[in-house]
Amino acid sequence: MTMLTHTGGSFKPARRSLGGQDPAGRVAANAHLAMIKRFCIGGLTVLAAGGTLAAIIALKAALFVWVFHYY
Repeated sequence: MTMLTHTGGSFKPARRSLGGQDPAGRVAANAHLAMIKRFCIGGLTVLAAGGTLAAIIALKAALFVWVFHYY
């Protein structure tokens, strides 16, 4: 029972037996967040490249219609 009782004064915090461990898993959470950010940045890069390609095709089509307009 002595392991479960708090031996310090009433205003002193109890000693932690975990020491330098990370009980909340902050390191794993930060790694997961970094992986999500990397995935989103990759997705945005692909969308930007697709948008650029679509804009070039639209510009070429508009130029073709403007130059070679057949009535």
